[in-house]
Amino acid sequence: MDQEPIFNIEEELKKLPAQPGVYIMHDAKDEIIYVGKAISLKNRVRQYFQSSRNKTAKIEQMVSRIVRFEYIITDSELEALVLECNLIKEHRPRYNTMLKDDKAYPYIKVTVEEDFPRVMFSRTMKKDKNKYFGPYTSAGAVNDTVDLIHKLYRLRTCSRNLPKDTGKDRPCLNYHIKQCDAPCQGYISKEEYGKSVEEALDFLNGRYKKLLDILEQRMTQASQRMDFEKAIEYRELLNSVKKVAQKQKITSSTMEDRDIIAMAKDDTDAVVQVFFVREGKIIGRDHFHVTVGAAEEDRQVLTSFVKQFYSGTPFVPKELWMQTEPEDSEIIIKWLSAKRGQKVKITVPQKGQKERLVELAEKNAALVLSQDKEKIKREELRTIGAMNQIGSIIGLDHVRRIEAYDISNTSGLESVGSMVVYEDGKPRRSDYRKFKIQTVKGPNDYASMKEVLTRRFTHGMEEAEALIRDGIDKKLGSFTRFPDLIMMDGGRGQVNIALEVLDELGLAIPVCGMVKDDSHRTRGLYYNNVELPIDRHSEGFKLITRIQDEAHRFAIEYHRSLRGKGQVKSVLDDIPHIGPARRKALMRKFKSLEAVKEAALEELMETPGMNRKSAQSVYDFFRQ
Repeated sequence: MDQEPIFNIEEELKKLPAQPGVYIMHDAKDEIIYVGKAISLKNRVRQYFQSSRNKTAKIEQMVSRIVRFEYIITDSELEALVLECNLIKEHRPRYNTMLKDDKAYPYIKVTVEEDFPRVMFSRTMKKDKNKYFGPYTSAGAVNDTVDLIHKLYRLRTCSRNLPKDTGKDRPCLNYHIKQCDAPCQGYISKEEYGKSVEEALDFLNGRYKKLLDILEQRMTQASQRMDFEKAIEYRELLNSVKKVAQKQKITSSTMEDRDIIAMAKDDTDAVVQVFFVREGKIIGRDHFHVTVGAAEEDRQVLTSFVKQFYSGTPFVPKELWMQTEPEDSEIIIKWLSAKRGQKVKITVPQKGQKERLVELAEKNAALVLSQDKEKIKREELRTIGAMNQIGSIIGLDHVRRIEAYDISNTSGLESVGSMVVYEDGKPRRSDYRKFKIQTVKGPNDYASMKEVLTRRFTHGMEEAEALIRDGIDKKLGSFTRFPDLIMMDGGRGQVNIALEVLDELGLAIPVCGMVKDDSHRTRGLYYNNVELPIDRHSEGFKLITRIQDEAHRFAIEYHRSLRGKGQVKSVLDDIPHIGPARRKALMRKFKSLEAVKEAALEELMETPGMNRKSAQSVYDFFRQ
């Protein structure tokens, strides 16, 4: 008699409340595959499981994978929106439209709350009394602008507490090269220094004409009095200011902050283009790749982009000019306004300069999409495509997560193990784990690997039991997520060790070995007692090589870190009559433990500090 499933979807649908909140869909591996929000959870979630012709292929595929769902009720749809953004950013579900780029834009910070303010580069904009300009799309441009301001207005760059520390130390090099007026020595009053700061703020606000006139006048005067070196200096400053000024194209006389957003897409990919307008000037632009479903509308893609992009940026402009109005625009406006601290407006321009700017953003997005299409295809081929190739070689339909293991005992030091994880063909470094071998003495790779795998999967099973015991709202640990395929660095021996461990724990996970040839290069895969050849020019083969090299690198890196901390000892220390001096002499002469193992008795006796008795002890130790 079939058992009733633990989670009965039909029964759980009846329990859904008619309240706003967020719903979370899980697959058979308990992985979160979709997060959404609803004004009524009861109505929205039920729609997924009702037969309808309006469902896209993407939604149909997602629904077929749903094993259970959970939900969190909120007091309002606005709270649901904020929670949805946070959960998508945390879990990155595969069926949500995902923003691929995660960039932090630089700012120029003026520390106006100080008595003697500084102008500096900043990666964040904090809620303090200082002034921030940006965000800018080029860190290089920010550094150039900050350097130019220091040359023009001779503002300090030091972090001294002024005026408290005035006169405590000598002036720095900037004073001697005339790029600072040394307020640290009291050579300039707070009032005079403040005038220079005001001029720098005018410059950052785009008011260049007065400065350009002054520099041109000084250049001419220096030239007339035959001071050509000074004239060249003013000319270079003049050119630098013009270069910065050219980047600040006026787009509006209203001097508002706004982002102009438009997109272009095809069946699987989209590019969203954003123009950043600050104080009425375009200060830069950038584009973002997003993954989309074939039937997703522009409005849906732009909605997902806006929610993800502005949940991760500290600055929200006063206006968004968009290609099309996003879904839930009223609730999004409330959310953005709360983040900014004042009213935010979303506009879909219909005519004039505003519409032309949005069209320009769209054209740029289309250009990037057409230029990057082949690049996107190549990236998919070397990642997801390569995973599919590996799966087809060994006869597995769905390989998304691979774990690979390696053991390192370099130079006769005790063993360590590494676990690296690849998802969709890319390393997932947050899930990497390292193991210091605890139960095995000496260089026994098989026993060491057995310990590593036993600890890894036992830990995972204990985490899973704790999840069931403590409730489904507990966050999944990295050990709880088991792989679709285990890859061992080696052939039959290593594979059999892994299968033995899995059998003892009652787990059924496919295992294959990454076999190397005599030149220590990847040769093929060992699976189900058969060595399977691989096309060495295929993306699947290249991915296997990357995984094998990464597992080896991670193990060696951990091993070296332990050696550097003095936390491991030499196998040679366990040999009678071999102390630290003789151990060093052996490693200096033979370079590796393998060479010591294979050395003849006469060779061992030739080692400085070794006599026949100690050489015989080493020789016998490795031949017992």
